[in-house]
Amino acid sequence: MFHVVLFEPEIPPNTGNIMRLCANTGCELHLVEPLGFSLDEKRLRRAGMDYRDISVVTSHRNWEECLHAIRVKSPSTRVFACTTKGSQAHTKAVFQSGDIILMGPETRGLPINIIESTPAEYRIRIPMAPESRSLNLSNATAVILYEALRQTGFEGLS
Repeated sequence: MFHVVLFEPEIPPNTGNIMRLCANTGCELHLVEPLGFSLDEKRLRRAGMDYRDISVVTSHRNWEECLHAIRVKSPSTRVFACTTKGSQAHTKAVFQSGDIILMGPETRGLPINIIESTPAEYRIRIPMAPESRSLNLSNATAVILYEALRQTGFEGLS
């Protein structure tokens, strides 16, 4: 099981889609405030459909609180910062169950201090055409999460 962390997400349908992704893969979703929307927002509910009831979603006041909450349960968990500034492709990373997949906000990505606090080998990116800026947040999360799940044998999934 992986922890998907959305750092200050801004767009409700992206978070709803990722909520659905986490529910279908048995992963926990963590939201780091401030959020760019209310968790009751109609667009979030529509994108997440009925998955809100079967997904584990936790909101945290800040990144430090989020990281602490996860590491209390799993002290050795590693943080993979997903960024266009990543030093290696997501397929080169070696994932293990319990890892954190950290995604930044849609319009600005992860703050540089969080990127720099992550060891270079855990700063990952999705290969793209040189003139591209980034993928949609929910698409990027799915690409990286499914690579992590593939590497761990799709544990618990059928």
